[in-house]
Amino acid sequence: MADPALYLLAHGVQHLAGKPDRRPSLTRRALLRATGGLGLLGALTLPAAGLFSPAQAALPFSEVADGVYVRYGVHEEVTAANCGAIANIGFVVGEDSVAVIDTGTTHSQGMSLRAAVAAATDKPISHVINTHVHFDHCFGNAAFSALTVPIIGHKNLPRALADRGTFYAELLTDLCPDFAGTTVVAPTATVAETLDIDLGNRPLRLTAWPTAHTNTDLTVFDGRTGTLWTGDLVFAERLPTLDGSINGWLTVLDSLLPENVRQIVPGHGPVSDGRAALDAERAYLEALRDGVRQALADDLDIPDALARLDSDDWPGWPRDWQVVENVHGRNIVSAYTELEWE
Repeated sequence: MADPALYLLAHGVQHLAGKPDRRPSLTRRALLRATGGLGLLGALTLPAAGLFSPAQAALPFSEVADGVYVRYGVHEEVTAANCGAIANIGFVVGEDSVAVIDTGTTHSQGMSLRAAVAAATDKPISHVINTHVHFDHCFGNAAFSALTVPIIGHKNLPRALADRGTFYAELLTDLCPDFAGTTVVAPTATVAETLDIDLGNRPLRLTAWPTAHTNTDLTVFDGRTGTLWTGDLVFAERLPTLDGSINGWLTVLDSLLPENVRQIVPGHGPVSDGRAALDAERAYLEALRDGVRQALADDLDIPDALARLDSDDWPGWPRDWQVVENVHGRNIVSAYTELEWE
């Protein structure tokens, strides 16, 4: 990439978010440009021959509930080796058909997902669902466009992909050989509030949320198993990435997990009942919000706020999360640019 201090993330491009003495001196304009201003866009293991890169072939699909299959992403940032296989993607099997939920980063990953469906069931794919705009969740749509089935997303997703898709595609083309043949495919159907679909004795409820992690967040609830696919509204183990509204995200978390949710498939991290993961995420976001508000009250600009909060001396430093070094600094800037207008 042109700037060696920039890192490609699934949720944006950002400058190194390490300790202040390891971070280049950045103006407020440069910080905004580097984060918000660019526009952000049992186990079933499949054979590698003909379909996958080695990195993708190493990632199996696991059945986490009856008819619910997940491929766990790796806790890494995007590299040539993993080519963005960092998010949880998968599918739900009904008596009549299958719904795919998130499609990965590349055409090849999408084809791997199609092969996993075929290995698990002879039922046809009837729906492809995108939980939000970030490329690790929806750029595999290209592998499904020839199936003439609806690709469904939040009402804001087509516009968001139009704004961000070309930018991300150019970056991924330079970084990842496996991205070859991938095109940005937008949803053909959208959800403004809720949408119910049935795969055959397998009702799914799709819910579009107000701006939180992004302005395109969509969840999928499988009523038969009580499984909620949260997309990146919930991160487990991997540090949450703020690309929407910190206040909005905290509000959404208040109503995300009703009592009928038995387990969640987060956008990143392990499947669980979701309560501990949500509590940990809330604690981080609240600490970030409160820390940025105090920095604003103390009249700190963005570099000074980073120096205070992007340090393991700060009481709210996220010690128990993955990829902190590449994410936390950006979250500070995103929260700052929102909260300074409160």
